[in-house]
Amino acid sequence: MPEEVRIWQVLRGDKLKEINRAKLNLEERIEEWLAKDIALLSGELFLIGRQVQTEYAGPIDLLCMDRDANLVIVELKRDKTPREVTAQVLDYASWVNDLSNEVVRSIAGEFLGGSDKLEEGFRNKFGHELPEIINEQHRMLIVGSELDSSSERIVEYLSECHGIAINAATFQFFRKDNGEEILARVFLVPPSVVEENTRVKGTSKRAANLTYQQLQDLADRNGVGDLYKELKEGMEPLFDRAGTTRSSLAFIAKMDESSKVMFSLFPEESNPEKGLDFEAYSKRMAKYFGMGEKQVLRMLPENIQGGIPWKGALPEYFVYEGFFRKRAEIRRLVAGLKEAKQRQG
Repeated sequence: MPEEVRIWQVLRGDKLKEINRAKLNLEERIEEWLAKDIALLSGELFLIGRQVQTEYAGPIDLLCMDRDANLVIVELKRDKTPREVTAQVLDYASWVNDLSNEVVRSIAGEFLGGSDKLEEGFRNKFGHELPEIINEQHRMLIVGSELDSSSERIVEYLSECHGIAINAATFQFFRKDNGEEILARVFLVPPSVVEENTRVKGTSKRAANLTYQQLQDLADRNGVGDLYKELKEGMEPLFDRAGTTRSSLAFIAKMDESSKVMFSLFPEESNPEKGLDFEAYSKRMAKYFGMGEKQVLRMLPENIQGGIPWKGALPEYFVYEGFFRKRAEIRRLVAGLKEAKQRQG
């Protein structure tokens, strides 16, 4: 149970006068205060989203990032029952668990006012560059003006027995005789204890990214090894770098002061009949290579299909997906992009 906080005002002559607790009239005030200054919870948080729509149980009240680029879900208790609030925050966590770098950047870009604002804001907040790996782990924080014993028991059980990174914070509210208001924050479990429980009893949520050789082996097993190798070797010199995920090879370029995925290959989703699976961010590629988007699309195989990859994504995330079936399709794309890059000097 959170400690009871008592506050005294020091008067003249070193006399003390206790300030009485008052009922916080609107739970929504807490969200407004946190949205204005998330440091009320912790100086180690960077707010990147508010009322973030999920695919499951509604919107996350506040979504933050810590200095290691891990996500922190902040959920207001309001009038929810213990079962409702813990179930909801765990449901949100199951959605956050699988968010890719691209989705996190899109959420932050929409809230911060631009796709390049995440890197800038992170740098200003923490004094170092945003890591390449975002959302490797995540934490949950339930916030309210008070916490019932059932919610406390559930949170403590998840943290202490299973090493789940969950905690609760209450804001205790005081009012002086002259009407001035005072706010105090108390954590259910000391954050250092939650961190230790997670380290000792918890497990990392993410499998390691695949190596270049593992991706090539996947392509070979799925009958598209030659296509994969030729496309990989042709595309690598055209971008700033390549990187791997748990399922893909991504070609990345520096644009608008941030690193952006331009093109990805998915050997695990490929087979000899359909071909080598790929995704192309046509708007980004057009801007990076200094050409029109239609020119980019003419270089891609004819079987492409386009769309917004998730609800609320920014326009730049419009992606085309398709399959390379022939080497001639690969050579047309590589030659076209190479020519465009040469024109740029």
